[in-house]
Amino acid sequence: MKFLHSFWKRLPLLDRWLLVELLGPTLFFIALFTLLLLTGGVMFELVRQMVDKNLPISIAIQVLLFSTPRWLAFSVPMGTLMACLFVYTRLSSNSELTALRSLGVSTVRMIVSAILLSVLMTGFTFVLNDVVVPRSNLFAEVMLQRALGRSLATEKGDDIIYPRFGRITNSRSNQSDRGLTQLFYSRRFQDGEMQDVTVLDFSRVGFTQMLVAEKAIWNQSDAKWNFINGQILTLSPNGSSTKVVFDRYLYPLGSGPLRLAKIQKDAVNMTVAEALQAERLYTEAGSSKDVRKIRVRIQEKFTFPMACLVFGLFGATLGAQPKYRTSRSFSFVLTLGIIVVYYVISFSFSSLGVKGTLPPFVAAWMPVVLSLAGGGLLLRQASR
Repeated sequence: MKFLHSFWKRLPLLDRWLLVELLGPTLFFIALFTLLLLTGGVMFELVRQMVDKNLPISIAIQVLLFSTPRWLAFSVPMGTLMACLFVYTRLSSNSELTALRSLGVSTVRMIVSAILLSVLMTGFTFVLNDVVVPRSNLFAEVMLQRALGRSLATEKGDDIIYPRFGRITNSRSNQSDRGLTQLFYSRRFQDGEMQDVTVLDFSRVGFTQMLVAEKAIWNQSDAKWNFINGQILTLSPNGSSTKVVFDRYLYPLGSGPLRLAKIQKDAVNMTVAEALQAERLYTEAGSSKDVRKIRVRIQEKFTFPMACLVFGLFGATLGAQPKYRTSRSFSFVLTLGIIVVYYVISFSFSSLGVKGTLPPFVAAWMPVVLSLAGGGLLLRQASR
C-alpha cells in the first residue's frame, strides 16, 4: 500500500485527475458487462437445470459464483473500452479537453492516463485468466456434474492414442534403430481406467505383438500398466503365431497415455504452465494438429489480455477527438462494433493458426499488432 501511495503521489496532477474520472465508469461498465455475460452464458442454463433436473438452488448459486471469473476476464477489456470512450466523450462535450488544448496539452498527452489504466487492466486480466479462471471454471464444472449425477468431466475422454518411440532391436544383427516401438489405443478413459485397450508392439524387428484387453489401470508402484481380461497375439518372422489369454498382465509402457488422457480439452481450464506441459505431451504423442492448436492457445493466453490495451487506445482516441460528439446510446453501439470487429479478426487468425496456414505466434499476435497500428493511425489523425 505504501508503494501504491508513493506511486500515486508521483503522478502528475493531470493524470491523477483523469484516472479518478476513469476509475468509477470502468468499474461500473465491467460489472455491467459481467452481469450481462453471466445472464446469457450461465444463468439461463442454470435455471433450466433447476427446472428440468431439480438442481438445488444452493449448488446453482455456487456454480454461478465460480463461473464469474471467466466472464469477468471477458468483461474487463469491454468495460475498459466503454469507460474510456464514455469519459473522454463527456470531457470533450464539456469543453474540458478544449481547455487543455488551449494550454498546449496534446491529444497524445491526454490519453496517457487511459493507456496507463489499460496497461493495469491488461496485467489484471492476465493474472485473472491464468491463475483464477482455470481453477474456478473447473470447480464450477465438477460441482455441476456431481450435482447432476454425472461422471466428472476431468476424468473421462474418448479415443486415447499414444505412440511411443524408442530403440527397435534386430535380434539377427544385434543392431538397433530408433522408431515407433508401441502404439497404445483406448476407446474410452473414465474414472482412472482405460477401457477397450489395444497395444501394438514393434520393439523387435520382424515380430509384431498385439495386446487386447477389456481395461487397463496404471500401477504407480510398479510403473507399469495392469491389463485385465485380455489376450496377446504374437506374429513371428517365419509366419507362425502364438496366442496367450490372461486375466491380469503387467506391461511396461510408461504413464504417457494416462497423462495424455487427463489433459483438459478446453484450454480455458489450463494455466500457461499446464498448456506448456500439454504441448510437450502432444509433441511426444506425435499429434501435429493438437500441437498446433495448443501452441496457438498458449500465445492467446498472452494476447487475450492485450485487448484491454487495444480497446483503451481506441476508446480514448475516439472520445478525445475535438469534433467527436455523440450520444451515450451511440457510444454503446460503437463499443459493441469495435468489440465484434476485433474478436472476429482474432477468431479468423486463430483458425488460420490451428489449421497451420500461419505460425502460432503470428496467428495470435497479428490481430493485436494490426489493431494497435490502427489505433496509432487514429491517434495521429486526432492529434492534427
